[in-house]
Amino acid sequence: MQRRSFLRNTGLTAGLLALSSKDLMASFLQQPAYKIKMLRGDIGIFTERGGTIGFYQSNEGYAVIDSQFPDPAKHVIDELKKMKEMPFKFLINTHHHGDHTGGNISFKDIAEHVVGHENCLLNYKRVAETSKTVEKQLFQDITFGDSWKQKIGKERIRTYYFGPGHTNGDAIIHFENANIAHMGDLLFNQLPPFIDRSAGANIKNWIQVLQKAQKTFNKDTLFIFGHAGDPEKVTGSKSELADFQDYLEKLLTFVDGEIKAGKTRDEIIKVKDIPGVSWKNSGADRSLSAAYDELTSK
Repeated sequence: MQRRSFLRNTGLTAGLLALSSKDLMASFLQQPAYKIKMLRGDIGIFTERGGTIGFYQSNEGYAVIDSQFPDPAKHVIDELKKMKEMPFKFLINTHHHGDHTGGNISFKDIAEHVVGHENCLLNYKRVAETSKTVEKQLFQDITFGDSWKQKIGKERIRTYYFGPGHTNGDAIIHFENANIAHMGDLLFNQLPPFIDRSAGANIKNWIQVLQKAQKTFNKDTLFIFGHAGDPEKVTGSKSELADFQDYLEKLLTFVDGEIKAGKTRDEIIKVKDIPGVSWKNSGADRSLSAAYDELTSK
């Protein structure tokens, strides 16, 4: 895989050097915006537009985690087929949001099963029915509560549900042999998170979810994150989980203090940086407003 990429990129560079500046720009614009990166063994990630896609190439077929949008989903399907023509055994969704399930429809008649938490399916159907886009979706046909296990090839896949966080239907998908855990949007790496209260999000419990994840997995676990402030940093270790937990704790502490000081919602959401958080622009309307609403709701 790496050698093919090197040869492809080397050839591309040589060819581009022969082009005029106008043709050079046109050629760059035609290059695929997506990227595949292998992590451990036959497990890798695909990034383009939306939540990070994970995949496993077994001798029985593929297991894919999340689907971004229809076009990126087609790209990952095509690229995996180029690697090896095999059936797609499982498409697993970490949660229901459109940048993680919008491409499910591209797996219609391709993926043998679509898997997700039971609340993921409920949220997914609710949003699709409200937006009248049911025909553009591919819903889960296998759902689970606290956990789901499946052996495929040399891997054992296990899902974990620790309660509401980013939504009330977020699951962690763990490839046990490779020790890789896909966190979905339970982890925004140095990026203010979207907190979907309309789908049962709960910041206080999200903190507990991250604590449980750190206890469940070990120091060698490689984590895949749904999003990151730096697109190159969508994988990491338990330290990123601890950092994000710290962010959520400081988010609640700050907003709670502002409420007690008599600040209005509009005043609070204008804050750019949350005290004690090292990364810049840590304050965001979507995070601050969700924290305010959670703390003031009865």
